[in-house]
Amino acid sequence: MVIETFSDTVPTRYWHRLDDGRVQCDLCPRYCKLREGQQGLCFVRACQDGQIVLTTYGRSSGYCIDPIEKKPLNHFLPGTPILSFGTAGCNLACKFCQNWDISKSREFDTLADQASPEAIARAAGELGCRSVAYTYNDPVIFMEYAIDVAQACRERGIKSVAVTAGYICDEPRMEFYRYMDAANVDLKAFTEKFYRKITGGHLQPVLDTLAYLKYETQVWFEMTTLLIPGENDSNQELEAMSQWVVEHLGREVPWHFTAFHPDWKMMDKLSTPSATLMRARQIAVENGIRYAYVGNVHDLKGGSTYCHHCGHLLIGRDWYSLSDWGLTANGYCQRCDTPCAGVFESVPGTWGARRMPVHLGRFA
Repeated sequence: MVIETFSDTVPTRYWHRLDDGRVQCDLCPRYCKLREGQQGLCFVRACQDGQIVLTTYGRSSGYCIDPIEKKPLNHFLPGTPILSFGTAGCNLACKFCQNWDISKSREFDTLADQASPEAIARAAGELGCRSVAYTYNDPVIFMEYAIDVAQACRERGIKSVAVTAGYICDEPRMEFYRYMDAANVDLKAFTEKFYRKITGGHLQPVLDTLAYLKYETQVWFEMTTLLIPGENDSNQELEAMSQWVVEHLGREVPWHFTAFHPDWKMMDKLSTPSATLMRARQIAVENGIRYAYVGNVHDLKGGSTYCHHCGHLLIGRDWYSLSDWGLTANGYCQRCDTPCAGVFESVPGTWGARRMPVHLGRFA
């Protein structure tokens, strides 16, 4: 067996030197300004030898096969398995982070697994995965690694999925999404106050990413909004957000409203009631969204896909398992022949709700 070796520190492109001797990272709107040896807020990008480098190339917090519905993606290759992995760190500081043990990690022990892009693509193919997800923490911060994996996957006919907060600058955004086939983007709220106070970021760059995906790419994308009681779940905010989505992204973008549970720095908040999720879904539908979903709760109706024309059940879901299939081979409603927006195959996948950890050593 040939052992693949590579450096976990690689140069990056998006940075420039400042007059005071520091180096500014231009990957995301944080614009971290670093002196030699300092790390950015994301933890994985640092100043070494007068340039910004990625320090976690090829390293992961773990690999796992998930149902693609868990990303969540409901309109992209339903029922199929997706090989998922992340690294460590994040370029936002969300107080409610529900993957905080990974995204807020500052320990390289978190990155115990190691695999080359070719090994990941090979593993995905041999394990029967139709796609690979860059997830658990935001792939924007390890974009060089994610892009190399995506290129290796594309050579094998395997799709790439970014699960992201969309917090990225214009030029790297263009490069990153050139290699992605699908994405789920968090629209965490619809006020600058929420983004500044609770995520440490800004709203507009996320809206820019969503508009870029819609008008400048062929990337299939869906959105997720985690509803936190008293923070981003008012009727007024949900109305404004829904109206913006319809006006700027269209009626066919799938939108997932998911339940918050107390975690990390927001242990004082109550879990999101199911009624709040149903209310948000109803507001989105009343404003014209054709595919609105609820998540993190067991809701057969709120998790299933219906024809927006005749109401026929197109894809039934019980948690992450498919229970019904009402689409034709070309993705149309079997009852009224209305197209359903998405990327579908003639036959749905049968992976179900399984979650299977994978050790990539044997694929090296």
